[in-house]
Amino acid sequence: MVPTPEEALELLERYNQDPFHLTHGRIVGEVLRWYAADMGHADEADLWQTVGTLHDLDFERWPEEHCVREEQLMREAGIDELVIRACCSHGWGLTGTPYEPESDLEKVLFAADELTGLIGAAVLMRPSKSVDDLTVKSLKKKFKDKKFAAGCSRDVIGQGADRLGWELATLMEKTIEAMRQSPSAPHGDEANGHEAGATATSTAPAQSVASSATQA
Repeated sequence: MVPTPEEALELLERYNQDPFHLTHGRIVGEVLRWYAADMGHADEADLWQTVGTLHDLDFERWPEEHCVREEQLMREAGIDELVIRACCSHGWGLTGTPYEPESDLEKVLFAADELTGLIGAAVLMRPSKSVDDLTVKSLKKKFKDKKFAAGCSRDVIGQGADRLGWELATLMEKTIEAMRQSPSAPHGDEANGHEAGATATSTAPAQSVASSATQA
């Protein structure tokens, strides 16, 4: 069974209550939906959004078992192997998952997940509190400052760009544009600080990333 994006959000809410994590799941889902169209997979847009929404299913309750416990949870829910593998693959090299990113979907999730966190943290520091006026040049400066949003792994972002065969600037440009099209991303009106700095990896709790951003 492949959940619809709406069903994926319901499942995410079953295991996550923190608005921070829920918003991150929605944003990554919406970002992946944009990427599906951008990369010629528009007919799979729902699948890509579902994977993005569910990729951190286990993180709030079982951060030490990230990408391992969620495989179990998804299998118990009867979710299709394609979704399970894609979700778990974003933890390759960081968690105990055996799944290496191979498909376009998996490679984009691996690359963009961490980057959405860095973008969110960068947006927090802008007067507009909006991704709409964020530039690649500004994001690159934050990327080079290893103390800024330290929980967002620059190595993973760089590896993600390499897996896709893209320059880092290309990955940044595309992900910024994807977030501009994301209804759940920060657009300044509500200063969505609960997402800014969100990171989906098992390397650090999302809250610590946001904290490091505000201290930068």
